Amino acid sequence: MDTVTDSDGDTLYVATDEGDRGSRGPFYVAYRDRDRERRYGWLCGVCDGLDAMMDTMGRIECPDCGNQRKPTEWDAAHE
Repeated sequence: MDTVTDSDGDTLYVATDEGDRGSRGPFYVAYRDRDRERRYGWLCGVCDGLDAMMDTMGRIECPDCGNQRKPTEWDAAHE
């Protein structure tokens, strides 16, 4: 696992073997602990941003570079 530091100076552990493909590059799961028990969120593999968010439909988007993953759930009511 790789390590990164968040804006508070805390060390996060990035599981490069856990991730999802985005429109511009991968998203990796970031954890607060090496044992992968406390999930932090997502790291954008394009810009290394830690602000990527997932919505209720499973869409992931990085506000820093625009990398995004399509929703994993879809409902016709959202058309």
